[in-house]
Amino acid sequence: MKHILQLLDHTVRRWGSRPAFGDEHRTLTWNEVEDAVQRIGTALAGYGVQRRPVAIYLDHEVPCLLAMLGTLAAGGFYTVLDTAQPPDRVRRITSQLSPALLVTDGAHRDAADALGLACPVVDLDEALATAPDGFLLQTLREQAIDTDLAYVLFTSGSTGTPKGVAIQHRAVLTYSAWSAGAFGIDETTVFGNQTPFYFSMSVTDIYTALRTGARVQVIPKRLFSFPVQLLDYLTTQEVNTLYWVPSALGGVVRWKALDYTALPPLRTILFAGETMPTPYLNYWRAHYPAALFANLFGPTETTDICSYYIVDRDFADDEPLPIGRACDNCGLLVLTQDGRAAEPGAVGELCARGSFLAAGYYNMPDKTAERFCSNPLQPHYPEIIYRTGDLVRYDEEGLLQYMGRADNQIKHMGYRIELGEIETAAFGQEGLQSCACLYDAPRDRLVLFYTGKKGLEESLRPRLAQRLPAYMQPTVYRRLQAMPQNQNGKIDRAALGALCKED
Repeated sequence: MKHILQLLDHTVRRWGSRPAFGDEHRTLTWNEVEDAVQRIGTALAGYGVQRRPVAIYLDHEVPCLLAMLGTLAAGGFYTVLDTAQPPDRVRRITSQLSPALLVTDGAHRDAADALGLACPVVDLDEALATAPDGFLLQTLREQAIDTDLAYVLFTSGSTGTPKGVAIQHRAVLTYSAWSAGAFGIDETTVFGNQTPFYFSMSVTDIYTALRTGARVQVIPKRLFSFPVQLLDYLTTQEVNTLYWVPSALGGVVRWKALDYTALPPLRTILFAGETMPTPYLNYWRAHYPAALFANLFGPTETTDICSYYIVDRDFADDEPLPIGRACDNCGLLVLTQDGRAAEPGAVGELCARGSFLAAGYYNMPDKTAERFCSNPLQPHYPEIIYRTGDLVRYDEEGLLQYMGRADNQIKHMGYRIELGEIETAAFGQEGLQSCACLYDAPRDRLVLFYTGKKGLEESLRPRLAQRLPAYMQPTVYRRLQAMPQNQNGKIDRAALGALCKED
């Protein structure tokens, strides 16, 4: 298999009449998806996008999924742009991408035109009205190879310049085979899609469904502010599988929403993207004791995930979860700073190898060479590994434990500190809903932001004093009404950093 849409071909043959993609406005069967993809693919192919980038400027709904797959049918590769992002950041992305085409709809046409791109703009509805040209699409498919790009997904760069992670068809095919097998995804699975399509976690929902005939139900973003309504939506849509960021799962916990409504028919609950607070996990497990829970870990540069841990025992509220073991067909190394294999139990940088890896960063050769480099443990032939920048160690059970970011460690009072260790120690305090610790470098102090009941600082301080050395104790405790979140639903640490400066 060399092309992602071969997964669609297979699924249409087996499950064509079953529901495929849905949102609050529409539900399409796999047959209808295939027809739409062929129409869009034919329209886009007329612009000569083979092995060229196509920018997609559409909301987080089913039409965006159709545009993504239609781009692949035309032989191109796509980048989904966030319609809610400031135009300046969108322009920074498109200036690196130099798209051959931009696909949008009537609702966003004016905003798309205002971006001032030097490429044609195609209306999706017009593309959907195009008669499919089967011969043209088949010719493009025959000319494809599995190392052609499928998409470029832009992540935040430390310098303020977004990095475009270039993912090939091969990586998605390999990754989706693992994810389907690891979690028993099949045609009866209904994903409740939370993550935006420009975020790597959505790859699991979309392409595991494409492989197995599962249904992807896109959840309206507004529902995550109303947990009871959110759970009702999951029940109505018969969602049985979640793959969410912990902050989204935490919204249900903070409102104790599972206590007050009929439980949706969930059987698989996966999470990734940030550290899962163990109290959140324990709340969900108490209500779904028979469900499969798994902690997934990995960067966008490994398609989505490189290690995982299926929760198989109870954890105390202040006990961190392991990130587990390597995914099947994904190799993991733990390396010291000088490129040697870390000793058993020692902390080192997590590096990944294999078919899950991205091709590199789009139009960023220097950054690519910095992070995608030769395997120092394999001197006999060239093998590329990706340096994740994540610090890990193997525990006594052979499971990987996440120890933080190599570039996130701070030095305070002469000691190197991982801020996540402070957060883990804080979780388990009764009444604490969420927390994040930041280092205020100009004033050389640790600041713990938290949400929860009033007066919580009085119990948090002695708790941390019992669990952490003096140099790791926060100087400032700041209670917030709500933790700021970024577009992906994670805690927005940049916004918290701005709050530090306001003091």
